[in-house]
Amino acid sequence: MKRDYPNLCKPIKIGPYTLRNRMCSAPLGATDILADGTPGPRTLGFYEARAKGGASIVTVSELVVHPETDGSQMLRLSLSTPGQLGQFAYVADAIKRHGALASIELSHSGQYAGTYMVDKKAKAELCMYGPSDGTRPDGIPVKALTKEQIADIVAAYANAAALAKRAGFEMCMVHAGHGWLINQFLSPYFNKRTDEYGGSLENRVRFAREILTAVREECGPRFPIELRMSGSELFDGGYDLEEGCRIAAALEDLVDVIQVSAGSYQFGFSITHPSQFRAHGCNVYLAEEIKKHVSVPVATLGGLSDPDQMESIIAEGKADIVVMGRALLADPEIPNKIMANEGESVVKCLRCFVCMAERPVTQTRRCAVNPRIGREFEGHVVAPAAVKKRVLVVGGGIAGLKAAETAALRGHDVTLCEAEGALGGILRTEAALPFKEDMYNLGVTYAHLVEKAGVDVRLNTKVDAAFVDEFAPDALIVAVGSEALSLPVPIEEGARVLSIDDLYLEGAEVGEEVVVVGGGLTGCECGLLMRQKGKASHVVEMREGLAIDANIRQRPILLAELEAAGVDAVLNARALRVTAEGVVVSQDGQERLIPGDTVVCAIGQRSRAEAVDQLRDGAPFVRIIGDARRPANITTAIYEAFHAAMDI
Repeated sequence: MKRDYPNLCKPIKIGPYTLRNRMCSAPLGATDILADGTPGPRTLGFYEARAKGGASIVTVSELVVHPETDGSQMLRLSLSTPGQLGQFAYVADAIKRHGALASIELSHSGQYAGTYMVDKKAKAELCMYGPSDGTRPDGIPVKALTKEQIADIVAAYANAAALAKRAGFEMCMVHAGHGWLINQFLSPYFNKRTDEYGGSLENRVRFAREILTAVREECGPRFPIELRMSGSELFDGGYDLEEGCRIAAALEDLVDVIQVSAGSYQFGFSITHPSQFRAHGCNVYLAEEIKKHVSVPVATLGGLSDPDQMESIIAEGKADIVVMGRALLADPEIPNKIMANEGESVVKCLRCFVCMAERPVTQTRRCAVNPRIGREFEGHVVAPAAVKKRVLVVGGGIAGLKAAETAALRGHDVTLCEAEGALGGILRTEAALPFKEDMYNLGVTYAHLVEKAGVDVRLNTKVDAAFVDEFAPDALIVAVGSEALSLPVPIEEGARVLSIDDLYLEGAEVGEEVVVVGGGLTGCECGLLMRQKGKASHVVEMREGLAIDANIRQRPILLAELEAAGVDAVLNARALRVTAEGVVVSQDGQERLIPGDTVVCAIGQRSRAEAVDQLRDGAPFVRIIGDARRPANITTAIYEAFHAAMDI
């Protein structure tokens, strides 16, 4: 078979094992963790999905090695907890039985213990340990580890690795990046020790060398060790790439592969986990440089999901292995699709941080584009329906597309009608925003997927009650979406007011100073786009904060982008009227003019209730989904669409 991506599909040797391809699953936090640190049943299904999807290594994350000094709510492994070893063995077996190597990440958070704890009060009460005494940027004190504690932690790494090996894991990853404890020892910013563990590079790598040596001695030469490190800390006072190369060279004799990430948790979350405002593969250059200084295989990661880009990384020798985290949440089947020459079917990660925002809020996993994530154990397999039915889907936005594809995969006869001349719905507007290209491309991908699934797509077809009566479907899914709200204030003659659709879909021109009314996610993105186009930009919001509808991971990143771009935030301000000079608002009991020659309305959406109401009795089975049910977000739309199709 001729491979479209021959370099990605090429095997590679890691220790005694031959990987089936160059695509690996990054350490992803477990889905459900019991109170004693044991992986729950959903965790088994979560990791198994990555193995079934074709990844060559699936890494379970994060196993806390020394709970006495690390209070993080993550996995733990001890013989003193009845049944715990067995649960880890089941997880390892679930990975291995699909041809992937089962790996586990050994971790100590150091002064960032409790990062994923939902109870922030309890987190603040933890005793934080690090290489040196100090105070975290958030005011929490840090206590220096004693030499006795250091020795105990080194032994704990070896013991955890041995137990993992006993449970059936075939290799381990030692987490030495992202500001966690080992990285804190490596970093001149965090490490102010004056003993043999601080000062020179030789001293700062001593802790890492002792850990890696202990793991090797305990587990033997045929148990591969992967080192995860930040190629550069990428903040003032941290180590740079040049020193990152020296660190890698100083540790390579003790490991079988080096995974090169970037940044530090406290100072660069959107660098370590590249946001939509950064280029895909923006951290690959770190691995590329480190690869020149070591002889062991080097892995790279960071916003990678495009098969062509990943193929080029391997082909050009920038890295030996590509690692995907969020990408394999969005589509666990990426490696299988690439191996089968189906790269155009990859559902790419939106980098929206829904997956990472859900963990500290509800302690669950959720993905905007994958409704099964974290729920694999519940058995939501897209299996053939017992009875083939005639299904009509009304609306070609993402909800309609997902419902149509899912129903077709189940063997139903599916017709999708879209009133406009193109599929994608509201996702089509995202083409106008460079940083939302992934969102726009999702609509393009699903247009391909519904065609591949055999859906009968009819564009420029408006559906009403008469159409449905004539069509006579067995099941009707209504996904007609929403429409933009209009400004409910007087608009004086000569004022220029645009909707988001006018701006993004119709290409309406704006002047040199733009006022965006509405400071939710859509309005903030519009305000940022205006600044990127060189316009003066004001965002008017009635509430006391911008982008309140954004998730807790995405929001601070977006706010930082707005501030850096110089977007003027006008908060606690209610629009009163629009004039040719701008928008008059009420703020703090006073009227003031927010100047602008163009006004963009971004105050929200409303369901197309009239269209929905006339279709409610159109079939024995009727389901209203997405914005047609209530304006929400892409995550809700896809979840409702998937389950509507599964219920037919």
